[in-house]
Amino acid sequence: MYTCPSPHRDKRRSSRLQPYTPDDNLNNALGAIRVLGLELIADELKPHLNTVLTNIKERKGAAEQVVISGILPILAQSLRNTGPLTLLTAKLVAELAKESVVCKGFGDAGLATALLSVLTSPDQELLLHAARAISRMSYDSSKLQDLLLRRGAVPRLVAILLRFPDKEALEEVCLQALCNLSGMGVAEEAGMVWERGASVRPGESVFHGVSPHTCGFASSVTLVCVSQWAPGQYAVNIEVFQRCSSSFWSLHGNKRTARWFPFSRLGNCSNLYKVIKFSTRSVPRTKSLKTRVFHTFL
Repeated sequence: MYTCPSPHRDKRRSSRLQPYTPDDNLNNALGAIRVLGLELIADELKPHLNTVLTNIKERKGAAEQVVISGILPILAQSLRNTGPLTLLTAKLVAELAKESVVCKGFGDAGLATALLSVLTSPDQELLLHAARAISRMSYDSSKLQDLLLRRGAVPRLVAILLRFPDKEALEEVCLQALCNLSGMGVAEEAGMVWERGASVRPGESVFHGVSPHTCGFASSVTLVCVSQWAPGQYAVNIEVFQRCSSSFWSLHGNKRTARWFPFSRLGNCSNLYKVIKFSTRSVPRTKSLKTRVFHTFL
């Protein structure tokens, strides 16, 4: 029997507070943000936000110290008040969202809904960091997933995919966010590579993401299909398949060679692909129960 770890779960993500060595620069910056934050004076706040961002990237436990300081509501306010600090704040929140223990306070602080408010911005860099923060915070938190779904995260992410079809980095982070909102738990470290697939119906966009072989025998394929089923209404279908390599078939005495099939024919490839993730929640009766479906209203 061969056991392989899930390619979508990053065991290095911590759910516990990390040891932290106090740093005067960080403490001073957090104190200044608490004092100046309500007025959001860009010239005075910017250097302090940069100090916090640098510490989070370089020092273990700094992210938890930021939460303890109580500045999360101020960061949410900075995101809502679109201005010169919005992009820097989005970068900071995306960095904070790497730690699952930190994300637990995002809902109460208003950061989840504040991130959604910037997803209509024309600034592609801002969209990139906001979508990345949403992807990270919904990675393994069902509470935040439900909150973001109720507040309309999916239609906003789909709108970005439709508005910027040629921006690969933005497309990748939005697709990963959609997968994590569905509860799949796709870690950035999984190294999933996304490509556009062939559409078989008008108004349909197909994407497939391929994860590397996890134990030499299998890799997963994630299929995301965005289809328009009524004027202004879209369905997002997310399915995960398992692809076995030729080594697997050889090991089991099967001489057939594993190969890729066009994604329009996935339904006929049950001998090579297997649906390994599905849910009946929010699935219309007219849809397959092996498909996770989001109905979005744009």
